[in-house]
Amino acid sequence: MNLQEYENTNAQRKKRRFFPFLFASVTGAVLGSAVTLYFAPVLEGNELISFIHNMKNEKTAIVAGTKTSENTLPIQATSNSTDNMMNAIANVTEAVVGIINIQQQTNVYSSLSQEQEAGTGSGVIFKKSGNDAYIVTNNHVIAGANKVEVSLANGERIPAEMVGADPLTDLAVLKIDGQYVKKTASFGDSSKLRIGEPVAAIGNPLGLDLASTVTQGIVSGKRTISVSTSEGEWDLNVIQTDAAINPGNSGGALINSAGQVVGINSLKISEAGVEGLGFAIPSEDVKPIVEDLLQYGEVKRPYLGVGLRNVSDFPSAIRLEQLNLPENVTEGVIITAVEPSSPAAEAGLQAKDVIVSINDTKIDSISALRKYLYTKTKIGEQVSLKLFRNGKQMNVSLKLSERQERQ
Repeated sequence: MNLQEYENTNAQRKKRRFFPFLFASVTGAVLGSAVTLYFAPVLEGNELISFIHNMKNEKTAIVAGTKTSENTLPIQATSNSTDNMMNAIANVTEAVVGIINIQQQTNVYSSLSQEQEAGTGSGVIFKKSGNDAYIVTNNHVIAGANKVEVSLANGERIPAEMVGADPLTDLAVLKIDGQYVKKTASFGDSSKLRIGEPVAAIGNPLGLDLASTVTQGIVSGKRTISVSTSEGEWDLNVIQTDAAINPGNSGGALINSAGQVVGINSLKISEAGVEGLGFAIPSEDVKPIVEDLLQYGEVKRPYLGVGLRNVSDFPSAIRLEQLNLPENVTEGVIITAVEPSSPAAEAGLQAKDVIVSINDTKIDSISALRKYLYTKTKIGEQVSLKLFRNGKQMNVSLKLSERQERQ
């Protein structure tokens, strides 16, 4: 069989398949009309009215999707959550700006210093008051800067003034001229976030060339992770998300579908084979830090006035022979130095004292002690420390004061 014969044969097959289908369609249409014509003369008066009423109800039910046959798939209304998120992004994007860290760099050839961009990040305009507007960002975005500039959503660059920064929580607040600001973002309650809830990250990944980039994901979890800061180790509460967060996104907004900022994007895990592990500082932790920075330019925290080391950093020989600790005491913090006129000095604490609890809460590390002091106590509060001194257990009462210097 040649190609022409094959095509003719194939066309005849299609015709044979088409006509039965056409016949069935026409027959079905005629049959349907026949049924209508057949029943109409038979039903009279109230019976006819009742039949028509039932037919109308059945038709309405099928359209609404509440009554279907066994072989009919119900059709439900399309969710508008996508529209909600798009509207939320549109409402917040203008309030997310670029942050440029400018530092003095020395030219190795001429020994002259000049200003250069040391890095870029993101920030969120969260408040406008009088002639000023305020931006929250990450401390590591502006660390070491001699000057900071802000790149607005329209690309215009303006100078920014430092209001305050807190290296421990990696947050900072900047101030700019309010005349440039038309849109501010509002904070949502991060404590209400649910696992699987959709979120979007807005920022400037890899620099200002990709300004106002949006990535979408979900809340993957709520974690506490240990981070190293210029003020020491800190257990940072974070929102885990699979929304893509890259260098340059730091300080940007993590928003919910209502367009509220529920987190400040801060860090990610960037190891080979690891994907979708980004983290944001929850708004419930951002708010009190920002309020302190606005009011004082720093975070007011209680302090002890001591130098510390973890007991777990030392081998058992030192724990047993030099600190005279019981064999079962393998965790806690060792006081290495006491600052003069500090709360610790006034309470009589000494070097080599080993703190194992505060207000009956176990302390197994420096991070745990800081976390308790900074989140569970207040300046002026009296606390009780359980400690070991030269092998003897004792309790010491101590009144916390305003922190004077970094521990």
